[in-house]
Amino acid sequence: MTLALPLVLATQNADKAREIVEVFVTLADTPLIAYSIDGIAFLVDVPDRIAASVAALPAVAAAPDVEETGSTLEENARIKARALADTFGLRAVADDTGLEVDALNGAPGVYSARYAGEHASYADNVVKLLSELEGVYPSLRTARFTTVAIARGPDAREVVARGDVEGLVAALPRGEGGFGYDPVFVPLEGDGRTFAEMTPEEKHAVSHRGRAFRALASAMDRREER
Repeated sequence: MTLALPLVLATQNADKAREIVEVFVTLADTPLIAYSIDGIAFLVDVPDRIAASVAALPAVAAAPDVEETGSTLEENARIKARALADTFGLRAVADDTGLEVDALNGAPGVYSARYAGEHASYADNVVKLLSELEGVYPSLRTARFTTVAIARGPDAREVVARGDVEGLVAALPRGEGGFGYDPVFVPLEGDGRTFAEMTPEEKHAVSHRGRAFRALASAMDRREER
């Protein structure tokens, strides 16, 4: 699969950028570099072109105003992709991810990244989630992760993809890998380990983000062939 590069990842989250690039590297079977653009986003290109691509970026006086005010994951992903595509004049790739817990009527959902407050840490969000589920029987702690990914060009053409994974919320955090809710999410398609106990390759094979970005890359590739 050939990726049209360079592209901009519309995120300031280095953990998320790393996972997306890992998925793209596997699909493209070529090394890629993600260069942080002043904490605004990440520019992705192959190693021998990254310096020239960085030098060609337009000067940006201030970070684009991106507020995730959408009521759905797709709306939030589109807000981010549009802002970064317009700012840099390049194809921008964005996603929004939510954890929906059945016993909490679908919460935290679109508020997953800020469940414990606007500037909450990963650990803060996990603590709040586990406190909300205290006393819930293990088999009733069903949940799913969903990622909606969007690629948007400066011409406003879009490609949208989605990835889901069903699982259970563990009683206690386990594992040192991953980020976010990974220490307490046990995918049903796994072997009982949390995402944080898996290698990156194992996680990407079944995860919501891995599925969404494999589908997105495939759709982008088909569009380039037209």
